[in-house]
Amino acid sequence: MKKFCKFLALLCAVSLASLSGCSKPTASDGQDASGASDSSAVSPTASNDVISLDTIAETLGAGWNLGNTLEANSGGKVSETAWGNPAASQEIFDLVASQGFKTVRVPVSYLDKIDDGNGYTVDPAWLDRVEEVVGYCYNADLNVIINVHGDGYNSIQGGWLLCNGDDQDTIKAKYEALWKQIAEKFSEYDEHLIFESMNEEFDGEYHDPVPEYYANINDYNQIFVDTVRASGKENSHRWLLVPGWNTDVTYTVGDYGFELPEDTKNTAGEGRLLVSVHYYNPWDYAGAENYRTYVWGDKGQALIDIGAVARANMASYGTQQQLEEQFQSLKTKFVDQGIPVVIGEYGCIDKTRANEPLAREITKNRAYFDAYIAGTAASMGMIPVYWDNGWNGDKGFGLFNRTTLEVTQPVIVEAIVNAVAEKKPMDVGETNVIVKKAGSND
Repeated sequence: MKKFCKFLALLCAVSLASLSGCSKPTASDGQDASGASDSSAVSPTASNDVISLDTIAETLGAGWNLGNTLEANSGGKVSETAWGNPAASQEIFDLVASQGFKTVRVPVSYLDKIDDGNGYTVDPAWLDRVEEVVGYCYNADLNVIINVHGDGYNSIQGGWLLCNGDDQDTIKAKYEALWKQIAEKFSEYDEHLIFESMNEEFDGEYHDPVPEYYANINDYNQIFVDTVRASGKENSHRWLLVPGWNTDVTYTVGDYGFELPEDTKNTAGEGRLLVSVHYYNPWDYAGAENYRTYVWGDKGQALIDIGAVARANMASYGTQQQLEEQFQSLKTKFVDQGIPVVIGEYGCIDKTRANEPLAREITKNRAYFDAYIAGTAASMGMIPVYWDNGWNGDKGFGLFNRTTLEVTQPVIVEAIVNAVAEKKPMDVGETNVIVKKAGSND
């Protein structure tokens, strides 16, 4: 999804305000005023703990994104707090784990932290900070996914991992150098750390994939796998996550050009590749920042049936059936062939202000949507990872307040975690409203 849409509300607010079983490194909060961490803060130790193909979905369980933090930037300059979130702390991961989440995805941007004039050397302090955050996850017994995130956006100043870029030789050399350094940094971490090659990689235009550009994405994924495996140690059998065009389900499953990279240097004795997709369908309900569409699915229909909301407020596409069909296509194409799937981002923004007398029911509907995605994914052996951008106000994706360390959306958190544990969509209670009639709200 567009990065602009995911953090617009957060930026506005800032302007107005002026695994169990992980082999755990030890981490400190040794971050200096510049945001860089003490390089001695983390001392990783590898283990023989292997996450098999048969146990990967159960081990990763329900996931959560530390969104708009380590991938944040201002004018192409990476800054952990640039988008209004506090610096990541041990306490936020402890809170997330305490609510039943088993995995955290940590998006990371590199951008200006790469020295193009010095062999694409990554700022060591930035790699240390990424390692420190990984350490926080291990300390909380959480699995963790790290990626190369904002570097692939045409819309971000300094974006360079562009499948539509003119000089692909330079882009690929830089990408290989970056992953070589990341892989070496984490070569002693066990399989509870997963590498994800990139994020929402496409040409920035919403149309069917361009074959030439898709071929570049496939090349990036192959470079990623080859580079990580070549670094040895725990990386020889680490789980690796790769996306298709814009992490879109249809463009990854269908005949549009996606090719799973070869993984011939994997020493695990079984597959160690996962496929990444994102799911925000229907966008007019899940992410569009207007108030017109604020109910979805059977729960939304129940509100329409009693006259609490108008049919115009119901999502007109992206139905429960369509969700099931798309997830079934992922299962058939990948999961049934021994290739697990990670729904690396999904979620729905807070639209309770669309009809404040029905705020509770709108929240329950949002929980129903999120749990339907999570439960359906889990029932098919896939791993759902909720997108949390840290914004808990109007039109935010937030489930937790990262400053006060509070659970801001307990109904949604409980629904997601239970849906994954039970491997089915979860009911969130009967519709219970007094209002019998309401007009359409735009």
